[in-house]
Amino acid sequence: MNIGIVCYPTFGGSGVVATELAKGLANRGHNLHILSYARPARLDSFRTDITFHEVDLSSYPLFEYPPYDLALANMMVNLIQYEKLDILHVHYAIPHATSAYLAKQILNSKAEHVPVITTLHGTDITLIGSDPSYKQVVDFSINQSDGVTAVSEYLKKETYNYFDIKKEIKVIPNFIDLERFKRSKKEHFKKAICPEGEKVVTHVSNFREVKRVPDVISVFNQVLKNGVKAKLLMVGDGPDRPRAEQKCRELGMCDHVRFLGKQEQVEEVLSISDLFMIPSGSETFGLAALEAMSCSVPVVSSNIGGLPEVNIHGETGYLCELADIECMGKYATRILKDESLHEKMSQNARKRAEEFEMDKVVTFYEDYYEEIKRTIS
Repeated sequence: MNIGIVCYPTFGGSGVVATELAKGLANRGHNLHILSYARPARLDSFRTDITFHEVDLSSYPLFEYPPYDLALANMMVNLIQYEKLDILHVHYAIPHATSAYLAKQILNSKAEHVPVITTLHGTDITLIGSDPSYKQVVDFSINQSDGVTAVSEYLKKETYNYFDIKKEIKVIPNFIDLERFKRSKKEHFKKAICPEGEKVVTHVSNFREVKRVPDVISVFNQVLKNGVKAKLLMVGDGPDRPRAEQKCRELGMCDHVRFLGKQEQVEEVLSISDLFMIPSGSETFGLAALEAMSCSVPVVSSNIGGLPEVNIHGETGYLCELADIECMGKYATRILKDESLHEKMSQNARKRAEEFEMDKVVTFYEDYYEEIKRTIS
């Protein structure tokens, strides 16, 4: 099949999943065309079966902000016509599903109909989509898609709660590349960071407010108070980094915390980690947690959103109520102090991640493409 995939180029979950899906589909013999306003972060090598198309945003004095949705719709029309797309798969509803609907309307007059599938990822529904400024447009655009998927049962339920959706939403979870995200020997790396054999606690995110990054610092402070010798590695960057750094200073624990910024090879950091912490206020799936688990790292997380569908309480780690610092600190300490418990949870984490193996989930998408093509033919 010739498949068009529309995504954001950012380090966020939707852009990562869309790009990795494109790679997985290409590995199965399909031709992929990726559309975005910049090259996606995970599209980091040249391939003859994946073509990147940059959406040109011409600057005119009339527009304070160039109309990306219109330029994107125009690009969609061109690709459908000249690349003979069989499927157009848009990731993140805003504005991609709306642009796809406009492209369909333009092409209807030419009797060219390509199935449009919209995958919902999270904040396009729970945060941005529910804003009154966008709600009706998102509602309409989702209903006009030929197929709709969501990355978790939680997000499916939330979508039906927020919007008047007539379409059936199919849950196809996020996935993991088990070969890339596996524990590797990095003793020299760990020795450099932990010269006295300290445990390593890691957090990875985009440091937005919803990730509750200062809570990571507070929980880690509880771990230190409970007598665990440890280092905290903060991977990523974003608007809440200054608050987290200030929290370190207030608690007088900056010597135990390292802010590493954005890291392309995050699996190398996870390979030296003993515990992963994700106290988010909103997670529709929890891809960062899955990546950690695939590297055999137990997880302590909030019980928000889709996280309980990934992190199994008492097996792969522990779940706590939102903002319950004491609970997270207690469970983190338990895992780090009890070697047999840590070993058991590490093994369980990897086994759980194997249920989200990339090829398995790519097959789900392939089957869904064929199903949607049959329904509209």
